[in-house]
Amino acid sequence: MKDIKAIKGKYYINRLIAEGEHEHQDFKFAITDAAKIAHSISAFANNDGGRLLVGVKDNGNIAGVRSEEDIFVIEQAASMYCSPPQQVEVTAFVCEGGAIVLRAEIPKASRRPVYSRETDGKWRAFYRVKDENIAAHPVMLKAWERMNSDEEVFFSLSEAESALLAYLDEWGMTTVEDYMHGAHISRAAAEEIIVRLVASGVLGFVYTGSEFKIVRNN
Repeated sequence: MKDIKAIKGKYYINRLIAEGEHEHQDFKFAITDAAKIAHSISAFANNDGGRLLVGVKDNGNIAGVRSEEDIFVIEQAASMYCSPPQQVEVTAFVCEGGAIVLRAEIPKASRRPVYSRETDGKWRAFYRVKDENIAAHPVMLKAWERMNSDEEVFFSLSEAESALLAYLDEWGMTTVEDYMHGAHISRAAAEEIIVRLVASGVLGFVYTGSEFKIVRNN
């Protein structure tokens, strides 16, 4: 561990740990493989950014990192296991008893979605919700891709779109399936309407604990 250049940060790290795990912070006791770390990078980047505290157990106890290789694996996860590659800033802090904790800061992605590569070679995008990394809804991915295009979103509301907004004003949220059945339209048509309204900023998504639902943005 002598090769890690660390700065004093006992009180700073203790303050972060006191926050617990949340939408913008995750504890990692140890770095086991780049693919797992890429999940967290993808989830934070697809939300509003966040940080990993490496060398901290789930209960908040400091264990310290075991090897300078942990820094390499984090950087490998960001550059080789994320698409597009992400920039992650890693800082080492010396804590009580000489234990070293790594803070890996992940900024919000300038272009979403950010995918992470699974061990089987497949790519999936994640989204940070509270203290969990949740697989992003397919319609979220389509909306983010639409936002990346240079195409201006101009449209007048159809009857189906107006009905969706009126329903959300009254009931607060719905799912793609419920909207599709309620409006008597195909899944493709329902998804296209939602993608356009999300891309234009009219609609958004919330996670209810079991699934993503569509809501109207304030």
